[in-house]
Amino acid sequence: MKKISQETKKMFLFALFITSMVLVNILGSKITTILGIRMSVGIVFMPFLFLIPDMINEVYGRKVSYSFVQISTIMLTFYFLIAWACISMIPNPSWHLQQEYAAVFSNSLRMTAASIIGFLVSQNIDVFLFSVLRRITGGRGLWIRKNLSTVVSQFADTTLFMFISFYRLNPDFTAAKVFSLIIPYWIVKVIFAWLDTPLAYMGVKWLRSGGDAPKLDTNGDVIVDKAELVFPE
Repeated sequence: MKKISQETKKMFLFALFITSMVLVNILGSKITTILGIRMSVGIVFMPFLFLIPDMINEVYGRKVSYSFVQISTIMLTFYFLIAWACISMIPNPSWHLQQEYAAVFSNSLRMTAASIIGFLVSQNIDVFLFSVLRRITGGRGLWIRKNLSTVVSQFADTTLFMFISFYRLNPDFTAAKVFSLIIPYWIVKVIFAWLDTPLAYMGVKWLRSGGDAPKLDTNGDVIVDKAELVFPE
């Protein structure tokens, strides 16, 4: 069986990360009930948006994880711009699905800003806390840094999204009302984060299989083997 290169593994996870990010925004307009709580079906894909950067951080280091986040934020912004442009185009008279099309792919300006800001801030918090906890634990206890960083970053994501999207949208959406929406969403996200912990261990094992994964120090930086350095003559 042909060995899967580290570059191919990273590209696979990056593709899964981008796909999950887009699906959260496309499919998230549908509302369902989970654990008796009214919420978006997009929450099903949310665990991948925090699990994958943690796996990448664990194996390839914080710099690669940060690059995942920055590039993905650009892609998310690009998606919203293209969606806006396509919705704004005047439809052919023979096509009668403009309202349905707009209902599926459009977001208000506030929700668009909330999605981008919430994603960027929470993902950077996740990468930062994961790296700090790695240093504190000396690289031990993946489940501790994976879950603690996710709990905090998910709270930041949920809070930013809800406040930017809904605060003072009408007189009913007071700070107390928004927080009443935030807490149930956040709790469900935390439950999902704890449940997907085995996936983190399996993913890290897969990434390290083959013995060619980089070695990291406790700061999450790649340890360069001096024997591999080539100096100009």
